[in-house]
Amino acid sequence: MGIDGPGGVGKTTLATRLASALERAAQRSASVRFDDFFKNSAERWTGVAHEKPIGSDFDWERLLEQVLMPIREGQPAKCPRFDWNADALAKTCELAPGGVVIVEGVYSPRKELARLYDLRIWVECPRELRLARGIERDGEAARDRWESEWMPDLDRYIIEHRAREAADFVVCTGAD
Repeated sequence: MGIDGPGGVGKTTLATRLASALERAAQRSASVRFDDFFKNSAERWTGVAHEKPIGSDFDWERLLEQVLMPIREGQPAKCPRFDWNADALAKTCELAPGGVVIVEGVYSPRKELARLYDLRIWVECPRELRLARGIERDGEAARDRWESEWMPDLDRYIIEHRAREAADFVVCTGAD
């Protein structure tokens, strides 16, 4: 299952709630954060901003090779964690095959990966609320990046990957 949507819409909250509901129903589940597939600073795009490939700060190919393909083939998957302070991959956990695997994060069910998900959920909320949640989470110092970089990048992704249209379900969140 892939949970996608712009920053600040509540993807992580939804993934956590779904995992809890599955556990209560005695269904084994595991969650994978696409943020753990963030590239270190040496691997990220350094070219002209408007030429930046969609989602290029995230290593979707590693997600494909280390998680999605092994799970689809009934094999254990490796899920490295990204240490944001160290700007590097840290410890790696292993996901056993079987059960429900929830992959959450913007760009996680991008068009190159969409066919590998049995279920795709798109989460959205008003732009102003997304920005407010992002600033609350990341601090006022991140406002310019939210407004001039992250939100425009996500707008491009939504259009070019037809992300909302590709979802099986759309979840709209509102005020907390």
